[in-house]
Amino acid sequence: MNPNAEFDVIVYGATGYTGRLVAEYLAQRYGVGGEVKWAMAGRSAEKLAQVRDEMGAPSETPLIVADADDPGSLDAMVRRGKAIVTTVGPYQLYGDKLVAACVAAGTDCLDLTGEPNWMAKIIGEHDAAAKESGARIVHSCGFDSIPFELGVFFAEETAKAKLGAYVPRVKGRIRGMQGGLSGGTAASGAATMAAVQKDPSVGMLLMNPFALTPGFQGPAQPPGAAVEHDPDVGADVGPFMMAMINTKNVHRSNYLMGHPWGQDFKYDEMSIVVPGAPTEFSGLGPDGPKPGEGPSKAEREAGFYDIVFVGLADDGRKVKVSVKGDRDPGYGSTSKMLAEAAICLVTDAKAAPGGVWTPGAAMGSKLIDRLQANAGLTFAVEG
Repeated sequence: MNPNAEFDVIVYGATGYTGRLVAEYLAQRYGVGGEVKWAMAGRSAEKLAQVRDEMGAPSETPLIVADADDPGSLDAMVRRGKAIVTTVGPYQLYGDKLVAACVAAGTDCLDLTGEPNWMAKIIGEHDAAAKESGARIVHSCGFDSIPFELGVFFAEETAKAKLGAYVPRVKGRIRGMQGGLSGGTAASGAATMAAVQKDPSVGMLLMNPFALTPGFQGPAQPPGAAVEHDPDVGADVGPFMMAMINTKNVHRSNYLMGHPWGQDFKYDEMSIVVPGAPTEFSGLGPDGPKPGEGPSKAEREAGFYDIVFVGLADDGRKVKVSVKGDRDPGYGSTSKMLAEAAICLVTDAKAAPGGVWTPGAAMGSKLIDRLQANAGLTFAVEG
């Protein structure tokens, strides 16, 4: 962290669809110049001022001009913030220079990436230098993968409290979900597929649950690739499109914490199959939204998600916990999670050392508490 910086949080990409939602949340929840010092950053001063005025933020909201193609402007920006929140993706196309600037300056950087190929690259290139400079680089601070990664963390802590020990097997099951896709997410998926076409080894990485745990390869994981009956939730379950990224982040958390859940830990994610019910994102395909587009305010507020986690001990005992969100997963809830993760990192988790982190491994129960207090998430023990 950059402890003497002028701002706690700088929202980089504040004129984009998701960045604007993050800035709106900060303005509404924390005001300007209050307990949280924050600023909006982007390529155009004019566009930043326009977005600030459109969302009704005070005229004194600080605006910072920074462009990914101008390293000098990035360096100047990161020196002004304790943490940079970046919504400028696809990260594999636009994220490298910002991470490098943050690592060099010792400034924290949080993103929304669900691009495992880019995350593996950042770990390989920057983890050692971030440990040296004190910068905390925290990936996947949105719907991928906070509710899942912290859901497993919460299930394991519940198991330790109720059963006396962590458990070697956790299942994540999506009970219900309603929400739309933004153009930025669609673009990230397209960029990853293009990377696979160019380099077949990227495809191998995407299929490996331990792609983000350098030097550690755990046991074979449940495939989650076909519809099956799950007696632990009393329902049929089928494949879940985000399992590929979330499972990697869960295994990385276990790895970063020193494998408290065991080196033989197994985790999978599937959706409960409910005929006719929406359990996936809408808006996929060529007719989906373009970058800068996404669900309307009414659609975001009508959205929700409900995920259950079942922890299984070797002797057959179980714990069951749930994570629920009060907005659409991809945007209404994601913008609140990203903002609160950044505030948590710089205020509640100052002791976490530099390096490339997952939210749960860096912040754990501190982040759960903050998300429940402010961001509309609920973590509950069900059994």
